[in-house]
Amino acid sequence: MSKDDSEKLYGSKFHLLRFLGQHQHLLNKHVKNVTGAQSVCWLDCPSNPSKQGKNNERKGLNFLPEDHKAQKAWKSFWPQLGNPPNWDAVGHVLINGTREWLLVEAKANLKELKQSCRAEGGRQKIIDAFDKTKNELGISTNTDWLKPYYQHANRITVLNFMMQHGEPARMLFIYFCGDSFPKGNTTCPENEDGWSAALAKQDEHLGLSNGHALDNRVHKIFVPVIPLTE
Repeated sequence: MSKDDSEKLYGSKFHLLRFLGQHQHLLNKHVKNVTGAQSVCWLDCPSNPSKQGKNNERKGLNFLPEDHKAQKAWKSFWPQLGNPPNWDAVGHVLINGTREWLLVEAKANLKELKQSCRAEGGRQKIIDAFDKTKNELGISTNTDWLKPYYQHANRITVLNFMMQHGEPARMLFIYFCGDSFPKGNTTCPENEDGWSAALAKQDEHLGLSNGHALDNRVHKIFVPVIPLTE
C-alpha cells in the first residue's frame, strides 16, 4: 500500500484492512458461510523493515517455506522477474478437519476487474502456464487470458497450481458494496446485483461461466462497506 493509499478512506485495500482489524468476526462469518469452514485464521502481512509502518502484500507463493516442493516448482512455472500475483490477504480455513489455504482478492469498484498482461520477458512462460491450466480445467486454449481479465486468470492459475502440487487451497473474491470514491467517476456497486452482470461477463470471457474443475474452490462474498448489525 502506498503512502497515498494509507491516507485513503475508500477502496478495497482500505476496507479489507478495516474488516481484518476491526470487524474480523463479521468477515470470518462471511467466509465460513461460503466455504463451510469450521474456523478461519489470517496470516499477518510481512513487515517491510526499510519502510517503517508499512507492510508488504504477500506475492506469488512466498507464504510457503522456501524449501517447499511447490515453491521450487513455482520458480520454473511462473516468471520470477516482474510482479507476481499479489494477495490482498492470505489465511487458512479448517474444513472437515483439513487445513486449507485461503487466498484473497478484494475489489470495491468495477474498474478493478479489468487488467491486461504487461509482462515482456516472461510473457511466453505466462502463456504456457495459462495453457496448462486451461487444459487441466477443461477450457479451450483459444480463450484469451492475457486481457482484459488477466488478474482473475492468474489467480485461478495459482489456485490450480497449488492443488496440483498437494497444497489444498481456496480462492476468495471479496466484492465490497457501497463504496464511494471522491472523484465520482468510478462505478462502485451498491449491492450484489450491481456486481453480477460484470462478473458474469468476466467468467464467460475466461471460460469459467459453466463451472470447471475448481468451481467449488472459488468463492465470492459481497460485503457492505458499512458493517451491518449481526
